[in-house]
Amino acid sequence: MSFGVLQVLAIVVAGLVTLAAVALFVRTVAGFVAQFRLGQPEQRTDEPLARTSTLVREVLGHTRMARKRWVAVAHWVVMVSFGLLFLTLVTAYGQLIDPHFVLPLIGHFWPYEWATELFGWGAVIGIVALIVVRQREHPRTLGRRSRFWGSTFWQAYVVELVILGVGVCIVALRALEYALGRATGEEWASALHFPLTAWLGAPLAGASTSTLEGWIVAVALLKILISMAWMIIIARTPTMGVAWHRFLAFFNIWFRRHPEGATSLGAVQPIRVGGEPVDFENIEELDEDAALGVGKVEDFTWKGLLDFSTCTECGRCQEQCPAWHTDKPLSPKMLVKNLRDQHHAVAPWLQAGEEHREAAAKALESAGGPGAEGLPEQLHGIPTTAVIAAQRPLVGETEGDPTVPDGGGVIDPDVLWSCTTCGACVEQCPVDIEHVDAIVDMRRYQNLIESAFPSELGGLFKNLENKGNPWGMNARLRMDWAKDLDFDIPVVGEDLESLAEMDYLFWVGCAGAFEDRAKKTTRAVAELLHTAGVSFAVLGDGESCTGDPARRSGNEFLFQMLAMQNVEVLNEVGATKVVVTCAHCFNTLKNEYPQVGGQFEVVHHTQLLNRLVREKRLTPVSRPDTADSSGAASTAGSVTYHDPCYLGRHNQVYAPPRELIGALPGVQLTEMPRHGEKSFCCGAGGARMWMEEKLGTRINLNRTEEALATGADRIAIGCPFCRVMLSDGLTQKQAEGAREEVEVVDVAQMLLAAVRRADQEQPDPNQEDDAPVAAPDAR
Repeated sequence: MSFGVLQVLAIVVAGLVTLAAVALFVRTVAGFVAQFRLGQPEQRTDEPLARTSTLVREVLGHTRMARKRWVAVAHWVVMVSFGLLFLTLVTAYGQLIDPHFVLPLIGHFWPYEWATELFGWGAVIGIVALIVVRQREHPRTLGRRSRFWGSTFWQAYVVELVILGVGVCIVALRALEYALGRATGEEWASALHFPLTAWLGAPLAGASTSTLEGWIVAVALLKILISMAWMIIIARTPTMGVAWHRFLAFFNIWFRRHPEGATSLGAVQPIRVGGEPVDFENIEELDEDAALGVGKVEDFTWKGLLDFSTCTECGRCQEQCPAWHTDKPLSPKMLVKNLRDQHHAVAPWLQAGEEHREAAAKALESAGGPGAEGLPEQLHGIPTTAVIAAQRPLVGETEGDPTVPDGGGVIDPDVLWSCTTCGACVEQCPVDIEHVDAIVDMRRYQNLIESAFPSELGGLFKNLENKGNPWGMNARLRMDWAKDLDFDIPVVGEDLESLAEMDYLFWVGCAGAFEDRAKKTTRAVAELLHTAGVSFAVLGDGESCTGDPARRSGNEFLFQMLAMQNVEVLNEVGATKVVVTCAHCFNTLKNEYPQVGGQFEVVHHTQLLNRLVREKRLTPVSRPDTADSSGAASTAGSVTYHDPCYLGRHNQVYAPPRELIGALPGVQLTEMPRHGEKSFCCGAGGARMWMEEKLGTRINLNRTEEALATGADRIAIGCPFCRVMLSDGLTQKQAEGAREEVEVVDVAQMLLAAVRRADQEQPDPNQEDDAPVAAPDAR
């Protein structure tokens, strides 16, 4: 009789807790939908089959998680167990009523029981492994070097303990079910049906049937209470990304930018108003109140708001961020976390009527402002916390640690302008958050609306607008790099009317035309193409900056002006195939010019040269032990290759430069620890090349030290931005005692030294090692 009372009590408690949990959960889900709708419209529903295929591949294959192999294995098991073992929760409810309960139809179907036990144990072992990882990489021992620095640990502990508790309950219930079956003489009480728990249940088989039934009811109730307590906690904490990503990640992955699964890098998305790209040719027709960029959290698209809530605070982005690694206040994880918290805090304000908002703001001001004591919980029907949150500028001076601000702005200017837009955060994020787009959109508002940007950018913008290049050089000097070459470089518009008879347009780029070190790469590429019999022409002074630094620093007006001007020129001369030496030029021409009507086949010089070597049109045969008299770099010795961010991560071009290096006689490629998709930025992207690096340590020094640690004789690059940053870093390290013989070279220069025949006339002695610009794969 007493057991019956306890059983009834268990049923009542479980029922009430479940009703409360489900009601709160449904309300929070509805709140999420309403809050995401506060964002700007954006079309992300095209190609549903491709999106679904990508979702299935990423989730079941854990393709983004796999970069940490054993963490991925443990997480995959825990993730699958979360869905697969839901039926064990249903079973637990049935066991409250009847301890002998089994699922209808499934019953004691042994394959199902095997899966239950396998993933029950897997959940326990997997979450223990993840707990160990979190503790081993805890900030208490690693400080800022921990990827979990700044993560909300109590939330992670709740999730970990819930999974561990549920897993233990599943295993315990299986053992008790086995013991109960043995006690009642059931045929199914065998190792076939309990392959991984029979050994646990065997010692319990001697207990009485009523005792075993009582334990089953108690453990089933415990399992239900743990599950429902978790549901209540997350329902009351919508900013608990470590829990909510279990649900939101599926949607965030499905709604990613590229349905086929490409990383959301490459092109920066155009400025949109009302979901439509702004037409800069008819900008005067735009509503004067339209937000250009993001100045308030509601200016983000609904996908951006979904991004923020999906963040699980795993810190993979933070772990790879060059700004964070060099002690700057930017952590992509904390930036997203702060935006998420602001979104949820300000949502009640945004959902209130205009009259209520005005009245609440006046009431707050009359009460003494956000810092006043004794403020009521609500002001005119709006939570006071939401009214206070609405007064915070999205970007502005913060109070306390700018990474974790106590007040003031949501995002500190030092955080916003520390980003190099290298894309490491986006590349590493397992739930497809688009950090770079969010940062560029905030920069746009600061630039175009607030005119608040680092002072160094003023000179950059002036030079781009007036001279068409970042250095402010006269356009007539754009062909100086070709002086004294022993063959002619045809210029479109001067030597020929169009590119109809040419294989390629050689886009020289501003660095390739004006920067002394990059000029040598330009000459090397021109000579190699000439030697291979590839016909090409250049635009000469008809070329202008592609606008990459303007766009990534937020000056969209200037980018549009430069881009439309260049597209018009390229279309007039009939350009179809373009080869570039700058990764930034390549990315812009290939991925962003289609937004303004420019459709071109763009190839990076390492791709084209690699193809020419494969086709035997260039044959590296010489093995000089030192640089030849032309200044072209030696091919002998060891080389380490630095992946330009805008060639590698943004455009997935990793193999061609390495294949080209591998084709050089006597060369041994020694990879840096951080290479390929995990390559470390040189520090020049995002217009940072024209901004002084005042915070923390220098990014280029960090990368140079890593390159020197390989012991390689040469640091090979494929981008003039990288060449400047790494050569400057090398100069400083050599002044401190590093090996004097180490040099920074462009892959094209190494190839040139290897293919030049002994009887070939030596080019200009100015042609030394260099770092040209890299461009993404056109294949």
